Amino acid sequence: MFNSGLVSSAGEPIVFGLALTYGGLAQLLAGMWEFRTGNTFGAVAFTSYGAFWLSFWAFVQFFEKSVPKADAGHAVGLFLIAWGIFTAYMFIASLRTTAAVSLVFILLAVTFFLLGIGNAGAHPNIVKAGGWVGLATAVAAWYASFAAVTNSTFGRTVMPVRPLNR
Repeated sequence: MFNSGLVSSAGEPIVFGLALTYGGLAQLLAGMWEFRTGNTFGAVAFTSYGAFWLSFWAFVQFFEKSVPKADAGHAVGLFLIAWGIFTAYMFIASLRTTAAVSLVFILLAVTFFLLGIGNAGAHPNIVKAGGWVGLATAVAAWYASFAAVTNSTFGRTVMPVRPLNR
């Protein structure tokens, strides 16, 4: 919501608590549990995105002030583009899961690339576009996670996710 310009960036500090705990620690733990169950895709995804949020939180909290202002956008942009590359190949792997999960990964890859390019080149309109695609990513992720929990809890398909060919 901050990147899209829907809300003021003054509220960003609340995001960093979530980045540390839910985005970082909770996903890292989920990734370790996925390794235990033998789900390589889930393990790599959760562990990696947990590490993303932990590293982004650490950057903002401890290191951002050490980066010259003129270079901060370039640094953050390259960081986000690297995550876009990772997410793009995770999208390819997601093509063996469900359409709901694949949609999340393609939207997330586009989000990372737009935010990365926008930050690296100081293009606020590209960052704003990335923010809007990020909101679409959030909606898709909420649906996919709600469907997974609901379908598992009910023991049948209540919310379709369209399994892809295996």
